[in-house]
Amino acid sequence: MEKISTSSGNRLLAALPPADLGLLAPHFQTVSFQSDAVLVRSGDQLDQVYFPHSGAIAFMLDMPDGQTVATTLMGREGALASLSVLGPSLSSVTAIARVAGTASLISVAKFRAAYAQSEAIRNVVQVHARALLLQLQHVAACNALHRVDRRMARWLLQLHDRVPDDVLPLTQEALAQLLGVRRTTVTLTMSKLRAAGAIPSDRRGFVEIDRARLERVACACYAPMQRKIDRMYCQELSAPQPALAPFRASSIVAFDAPRARPPQA
Repeated sequence: MEKISTSSGNRLLAALPPADLGLLAPHFQTVSFQSDAVLVRSGDQLDQVYFPHSGAIAFMLDMPDGQTVATTLMGREGALASLSVLGPSLSSVTAIARVAGTASLISVAKFRAAYAQSEAIRNVVQVHARALLLQLQHVAACNALHRVDRRMARWLLQLHDRVPDDVLPLTQEALAQLLGVRRTTVTLTMSKLRAAGAIPSDRRGFVEIDRARLERVACACYAPMQRKIDRMYCQELSAPQPALAPFRASSIVAFDAPRARPPQA
């Protein structure tokens, strides 16, 4: 196992003073996750907390009819299962890696003990919880009010925020799961975005974006949501945001899991 410094890449960890981070660091294990890896399944007991350094994780809601739809997206600004500090609970969503990355992993028991001792840890968890709630509110409103092409543009922008590259490693199947629609709908919508110049090209497993044009196509939810979340983090997390360079460890434990079930819209 490897100790994690405040330059590791996760924004919540970077905001912690050294003494408070020291309560967590001895218990961290660095793990890698591949695209489509299932980190937590709906109904699972939450017994581990992930602090991503890179990549993107989608929270997927499984509906009774077999459909799935994304509710939130998380990268290095967050912590998967951080609210497990409130007590034993089962996951209400399935967390799937949409973009491969790495994370610091700690048991819920160890994290809960550090949370009880540290006001700074309690603060970063509270800030992150409010940011997640804000994203949930915007996504719920967006799904009810906006067209598929505008919603797809928003998801692509949110992924791009977490991947410092204009070519996103993303399949049409993954986009269908994010949007909760059929693959045929994704194909038609991507053609529309391509005609607008927002997607210069796409090939199997990759989508190239033109960010400026994609922002013009995206629904009105994206910009105010990001401004509110950024303001919240800047005002309430004391340390500066870490650099874009992804975390690299000399020794990591690989994590993989079966692909998620495709939507049946």
